[in-house]
Amino acid sequence: MNKQSNTYTIIYIIVLVVVVGTALAATSLALRGRQQDNVNADKMSQILNAALITPDKQNVVAEFDKYITEQFVVNDRGERMEGVDAFNVNVAAQSKLGADRRELPVFVCTTPDGAVKYIVPVYGAGLWGPIWGYVAFDSDGSTIYGAYFAHQGETPGLGAEIEKPAFSSQFEGKQVFKDGHFRPVAVVKAGQQPLNGEDYVDGISGGTITSKGVGAMLDNCLTPYRKFLQGLAQAAQ
Repeated sequence: MNKQSNTYTIIYIIVLVVVVGTALAATSLALRGRQQDNVNADKMSQILNAALITPDKQNVVAEFDKYITEQFVVNDRGERMEGVDAFNVNVAAQSKLGADRRELPVFVCTTPDGAVKYIVPVYGAGLWGPIWGYVAFDSDGSTIYGAYFAHQGETPGLGAEIEKPAFSSQFEGKQVFKDGHFRPVAVVKAGQQPLNGEDYVDGISGGTITSKGVGAMLDNCLTPYRKFLQGLAQAAQ
């Protein structure tokens, strides 16, 4: 075949595309299991971080299995839902449903000092993309023990600061039940206070939209857990 002809060029391109495409597909399939393992390990690390446990990167799975002693799913009435895998619940999709239709994961953590914490996931929207995180509660069902937040594309030095301990550590010790009412922690501009008396933290300077996104995320995702958290409070009395 004439290597200078258009036919040869077209055939060569087709063969090259098929060979490269096949190689990439085979590589992707071969690595899929490892990629999913990395995704799971990162999620485990985030859950533990909410309980103020920083796992060794080489032993995340082992430490997750050590400290997370139970996983289950509840509905908005605080009742356990059977047959649902808490770890694999799509929190992003669930956050868009009505509260009465949601599957609400709970991760029970026993910290190194033997205390029991209850960790729940949250998911929302920032300025440029999704934001998410985990909030750990004491066994009284009201006091926040720790929190972890992450983002997909918030602005470095501004909205991206939600992933820093300087922001998340503000939530430690805050209460979601105030005067008998359930009020998720508000995120407000520094120097301001919410009007209805709920606990609050300072938002990110220069990251107003992301800060409001965190506040809205907490309201949307924690409120369906109200009955469950009330049950913890009653059990602790």
